[in-house]
Amino acid sequence: MSQVVRVNTASPYDVAVGHGVVAGLGEAVGGAAKVAILHPKVLRERAAELAAGLDAEVTLIQLPKGEKAKTTRVLDGCWQVLADEGFTRSDAVVGLGGGATTDLAGFVAGTWLRGVRYVSVPTTLLAMVDAAVGGKTGINLKAGKNLVGAFWEPKAVLADLDFLTSLPVDDLRGGLAEMAKHGFIADERTLELFETAPDALLRAGSDELTEAVVRSMEVKASVVSGDLRERTSVGDAVGRELLNYGHTLAHAIERRERYTMPHGHAVSIGSQFAALLSANLGHADAAFVERHRSVFGGVGLPLTYEAGVWDELRATMNLDKKSRGGSLRFVLLDDVARPFIAEAPDEGVLADTYDQLTR
Repeated sequence: MSQVVRVNTASPYDVAVGHGVVAGLGEAVGGAAKVAILHPKVLRERAAELAAGLDAEVTLIQLPKGEKAKTTRVLDGCWQVLADEGFTRSDAVVGLGGGATTDLAGFVAGTWLRGVRYVSVPTTLLAMVDAAVGGKTGINLKAGKNLVGAFWEPKAVLADLDFLTSLPVDDLRGGLAEMAKHGFIADERTLELFETAPDALLRAGSDELTEAVVRSMEVKASVVSGDLRERTSVGDAVGRELLNYGHTLAHAIERRERYTMPHGHAVSIGSQFAALLSANLGHADAAFVERHRSVFGGVGLPLTYEAGVWDELRATMNLDKKSRGGSLRFVLLDDVARPFIAEAPDEGVLADTYDQLTR
């Protein structure tokens, strides 16, 4: 049985969640005469199977693995294929793969002829609960992650849980980090699932994982429906910026690791930092910090990072997209679902907080 999560933006769309929902791809591409399916090498056979089931002229575009797909070189190559194949505004692009694939595919769709139909088919847990919903697309530069991009919403998202059965457990953990984050920012029930059934969350096909996936998507859909382009994220307002909880340090760590650390692992570490910082600023209590350690650590996610690199990480944070007027901003929590913005926190407090994180 599948469930549908509605994303109510200016261009509403449905997220179908369940087993076998990828069978709806033909309907989702909307009768396009030509369809490009962008996919990593590991999914080339699955892409070919999907292509065979479409009543369209299908072009398969194989992408490099992971973040290596999100480059100007790969982007230009995709544009060139669409040009060579004569893609028009009535045609469609499908992103089949993890978050890096769907980020790149969405950007290709959003920029080709100023925008063509896009359908997202996320195949990892992280992509399902994070990249597939919300319309953010983009590529990386040497200066940082996702610095070039655009908002381009899909016409549909097909989150087929059957894809998860072939994922290594560590890949499931990557998605669980974002789901735990969604729990802290908005949903107590998700946190209860982490605390009472951590082993079940690490089993693809479990009822607990299915429930947590749907709840996580509902959280993200609710947030982006109210603030698709982060336009309310000014002053003390939070808006869509809420989804960046834990990400300020996480993105700096990812860059330092040359994007070899799984995103979810970095988010787990970044969330520990955010909880500690909130406590050190006099907002959250010690129990809230410990709950972070229990929830993320309970599914085997990392909780600390190496000492002696704060200055390097702090310099990278200056590129953070949440910064305003040169001031660093953190999305923090007083408690579950009680967010606030900390703008330009004391540098000494930041350094001391990082020191705590490394112990």
